[in-house]
Amino acid sequence: MATDTLKSQSGASGASGGLRRILLDNGALTALILLVVAMSALSGDFLTTDNLLNIGVQAAVTAILAFGVTFVIVSAGIDLSVGSVAALSATVLAWSATSEGVPVWIAVILAVATGIACGLVNGVLVSYGKLPPFIATLAMLSVGRGLSLVISQGSPIAFPDSVSHLGDTLGGWLPVPVLIMIVMGLVTAVILGRTYIGRAMYAIGGNEEAARLSGLRVKKQKLVIYALSGLFAAAAGIVLASRLSSAQPQAAQGYELDAIAAVVIGGASLAGGTGKASGTLIGALILAVLRNGLNLLSVSAFWQQVVIGVVIALAVLLDTLRRKAGSPGAAAGTGGGGGSVLSGGKSPLKLALAAVVVAAVVGAMSFVNSGSSSSANQKVGLSLSTLNNPFFVQIKKGAQEEAKKLGADLTVTDAQNDASQQANQLQNFTSEGLGSIIVNPVDSDAAGPSVRAANKADIPVVGVDRGVNKANTAALVASDNVEGGRLGAKALAEKLGGKGRIVILQGLAGTSASRERGAGFAEGLKAYPGIEVVARQPADFDRTKGLDVMTNLLQAHPDVDGVFAENDEMALGAIKALGSKAGKSVAVIGFDGTPDGLKAVKDGTLYASVAQQPTELGRIALQNALKAAEGEKVEKTVKVPVKVVTAENVDEFNG
Repeated sequence: MATDTLKSQSGASGASGGLRRILLDNGALTALILLVVAMSALSGDFLTTDNLLNIGVQAAVTAILAFGVTFVIVSAGIDLSVGSVAALSATVLAWSATSEGVPVWIAVILAVATGIACGLVNGVLVSYGKLPPFIATLAMLSVGRGLSLVISQGSPIAFPDSVSHLGDTLGGWLPVPVLIMIVMGLVTAVILGRTYIGRAMYAIGGNEEAARLSGLRVKKQKLVIYALSGLFAAAAGIVLASRLSSAQPQAAQGYELDAIAAVVIGGASLAGGTGKASGTLIGALILAVLRNGLNLLSVSAFWQQVVIGVVIALAVLLDTLRRKAGSPGAAAGTGGGGGSVLSGGKSPLKLALAAVVVAAVVGAMSFVNSGSSSSANQKVGLSLSTLNNPFFVQIKKGAQEEAKKLGADLTVTDAQNDASQQANQLQNFTSEGLGSIIVNPVDSDAAGPSVRAANKADIPVVGVDRGVNKANTAALVASDNVEGGRLGAKALAEKLGGKGRIVILQGLAGTSASRERGAGFAEGLKAYPGIEVVARQPADFDRTKGLDVMTNLLQAHPDVDGVFAENDEMALGAIKALGSKAGKSVAVIGFDGTPDGLKAVKDGTLYASVAQQPTELGRIALQNALKAAEGEKVEKTVKVPVKVVTAENVDEFNG
């Protein structure tokens, strides 16, 4: 009996000790569980089936990229090019299959080969060129993005329908991107834990010189390692483009930082020699849970960046403290990654206990939050393409003022000019069950799949400033960008007397606003053959870039007579570059009618701005969203007039 009692106590102690060890030895897993608990307690919409699937989809691209980066970091390298390589691979696939008529299966092979080729170039530069990995992959980041823009001419390319199914669901509920993420995770775990190249990665990362002296062909191994990173980047790019139904040349910007963060949060060391697939997956899920939960909690888009940065630092700090304490799990990945959860590992009990913990947390919080908010019909989500631009800040202001006036609960998100991030935000709005959604698309085509998902959920969607293609919107509240471009051309040409040399500062490549304004301006100039366009350069709707680009253009064209900028921010940068010439010998026209732009018009440095009344756009969009949520009939298209504002009428204009 005494023996049985001791065994029982030992078993109980062992089970609790095993659970404790899992939490202590896996800082990332502990952080993920705590995040799930916190988000579940704070939002009744978090632990729903639809939302959890959304989190999986939103983590998929980052996780696939991060799996490839894991190989590089384990071997004590770094790869900053994966985001650009992903965009380039997807662009190659779409361009070859649509523009060149290449069979889709060959186009897919070309896309994968593109990723591998970029990785091999990185490997050659690092291994044989002796360049630091940071420099070599930073160069590829720029080359990959540039080639993507060259191939696409700066515009999104429709993705083949047969490949776009990778962004769909199986059986109407299981997302294909999640399945691909799991498969790529398993492949990563097998490579790290069961293959010669995996063991070589740990050896090189632990001590490269010792690995070389032991007979490893370090240079050739690095070629394979970077090629694998490029392969995984290509897979991630194809999945991302499938979700958006188009290849975006500016897609996946900044994703390389998310991928590296996921790997490090998952327990890998930037010094090399440590890392595993399961940790990387957990790191990617932490980032996805954070962004999803903060959206559901209506946290300010600006504060979201602060919170995410702080949590990343805390997660890594927890893992660092655990390693310093000498925990037995500190070297979990060092021995070849055999303990990887995804590869089955050496301790099935640990995996089972971790699964029980997660299941218990999810089950408990699902029970607590079984009732969701009953005021969903009063909630409206507004997804803006960016809040780093006064025009869209004014739209937000108009919507918020109207929401306060009408008693609506408005949540505003910032897509930061990233079509995939906006897709995530729209999915979050849909899973939250909002009464209606307002979207200002980064790209009209890329927003289509997410808006169609809202259509299926019977959530009315209102477009503001830009329309959504291949989806149903209850209303479109917009100015006419094409007409605005025509008016801008007419105003500038008449100011110059029908003759002169001008430059055009273009917006962010691939955005519908830039395309439409540029097309309208080009059409309007046809009536003035005496006007010569001497240069066109993108400045990304940014004031600083407008200053830099205009400064450079003035070196080649010092005798320019006029400037058309596709928004006021770039126009204000151009004015700074022109100095005393602005408003005197050089006429500058902007677009949007922002407060700073109108002040420059009043001061005489900006000749005119094609004003869109952004505050009015936001106000009317909110009104229509509430009407649509209540089942009232709304106009399909609501046009807010644009007008050219000059010094003569600026005092009368109220945007």
